[in-house]
Amino acid sequence: MKNLYQYILVAGFVLYATSCQNIVEGINENPNNITVEDVDAQFFLTGAMLANSSAQLGHLNRISGLYTGQLTGLSSLYANIYGYSLSTAESVGTWSRVYIGVVPNVRHIRNQLPEDQLMQGISKTIEAMAIGTIASLCGDVPYSQINSEDVDDPSFDNQVSVLDAAVDLLDDAIGNFGNANSRTLTEDIYFNGDADKWEAAANTLKSRYLTIMKDYTGAYAAAQLGISNADDNAQHIPRGDASVASGDKNLFWEILEGARGGDIGSQDSYLSALLDPSSDVYRGNAKTDETARGQYSFVVAADGASNLGIIEQFEPMNIVSFEENHLTLAEAGARSVGFERGLQHLNEYRAWLASGGRLNDNFSDMPLSYEPYDAADFEAGGIENLDGISPDQALLREIIEERYVSGFGQFLPFDDARRLRSSEPSLGVPFPFNTTSATQHPERMPYSDDELNSNANAPSDPGIFSKTAVNQ
Repeated sequence: MKNLYQYILVAGFVLYATSCQNIVEGINENPNNITVEDVDAQFFLTGAMLANSSAQLGHLNRISGLYTGQLTGLSSLYANIYGYSLSTAESVGTWSRVYIGVVPNVRHIRNQLPEDQLMQGISKTIEAMAIGTIASLCGDVPYSQINSEDVDDPSFDNQVSVLDAAVDLLDDAIGNFGNANSRTLTEDIYFNGDADKWEAAANTLKSRYLTIMKDYTGAYAAAQLGISNADDNAQHIPRGDASVASGDKNLFWEILEGARGGDIGSQDSYLSALLDPSSDVYRGNAKTDETARGQYSFVVAADGASNLGIIEQFEPMNIVSFEENHLTLAEAGARSVGFERGLQHLNEYRAWLASGGRLNDNFSDMPLSYEPYDAADFEAGGIENLDGISPDQALLREIIEERYVSGFGQFLPFDDARRLRSSEPSLGVPFPFNTTSATQHPERMPYSDDELNSNANAPSDPGIFSKTAVNQ
């Protein structure tokens, strides 16, 4: 990692903005002698956020969908990955975005704006999001020694310690937001400088990491302060030109409209079967009609243009969401408070789905139904407990399945699958992992090939079937 303290957003628009001021002032100064300190620190924010969006929603995200039965690898690279042929080269882009695109830039912001409570909170939240994601996916990762002038080859820290550090950083950020005033901040492409929305997102992230570490009491407390409205989701919102085939579109749409058309989609995936009324594993019942959501969530592999739903070219992509937060309230509430609390939150979420939540206008007229469940539905023989397990377990199973469906497009289903596979297998969604008869299934993403080759302290990659510390 050879001291990656560099910045990626000293862009032309920044130089233009500074050069237009006082044109004749300092005319004899060397115009090429520009340092990062000469650029307004908040201009580094957009680049860091774009790098984070790519890390959260890019290549490894799609791979996680392959490994949780949500997507199918149909051809070329994604067909090979679908068959568990995953090399360290596939993680290079995500690691680069986290360790070069995010962390150095947000730390520069903090160093340059120590009194700006809003920027302090935003920069800490983005760092916690990026580093928490890479630790969750890969296990032990570099963190405590990164971006140090004294350490060329940072050690790999234990996964749990990195996740704990991310939670601590989020606590610091939440404190900053409590002392911050919102202001218009065009460089903030998630929330435009809204401190309250950032504070809620930080709490949802905190609940995410505590859930991953199986601290359900802590996760429930954090989620109660998290995102409470889908309009407040942190999202990658495409803003490109519809007449241009590429550039600032839905990131999944872009790869299908480009070189990967036909390579990856929903065809024959377990998720599509769960939402298909004609399927043997359809999750609908007398109170649930998934027709609209099934059509909205289906990814047509042929090309981007064929998709009008979840990966339509201008469809926003969730990064930190109301969906995740409210279903964490349901699961963690059921575990830490009791059945009635979990059912309450699940029904609140179903009411949102019934209002057309998570559909765009192309599917708003299709059939859907999400009537509230009652306790009898989870008793033995009820519509959500046909196999006669305990009501508490039946409720948790339904919540986990809802997380699986609603989490499509985020790492949530991959995190849940690994969290529950060993500790509570009866709650896991019984999806097929791929088309082979493999007895082992992915537990992690590999380390970056670049990191393994450049960091003398990097361990050998343990392989994708090696469990990480939180899931031992």
